[in-house]
Amino acid sequence: MIGMIRLAVFGFLGMTVMYFLLSIYSRSTQREELEKEWDAEQGPGDRDDFIAAGMAAYEKGLRKKLIWLVYVIPTLAVIAAIYLLNFA
Repeated sequence: MIGMIRLAVFGFLGMTVMYFLLSIYSRSTQREELEKEWDAEQGPGDRDDFIAAGMAAYEKGLRKKLIWLVYVIPTLAVIAAIYLLNFA
């Protein structure tokens, strides 16, 4: 039982680190893409306003929400493995 609790604690700590790293990486690639898009077109308005509007749209988008799968997929995989190894 202690082993399972230890696995859960360290697993969630590892997934949390992966979530934050993936979130930072995804935000930086989105920001870089917006910067390149504005530079290529010399877009309408101020560059900072364009990037801020694009990042606000990113915060509400699907790509940001999909990062939560970092928690869901490994948890479901461990639960499925425990079930299959013990009860199937």
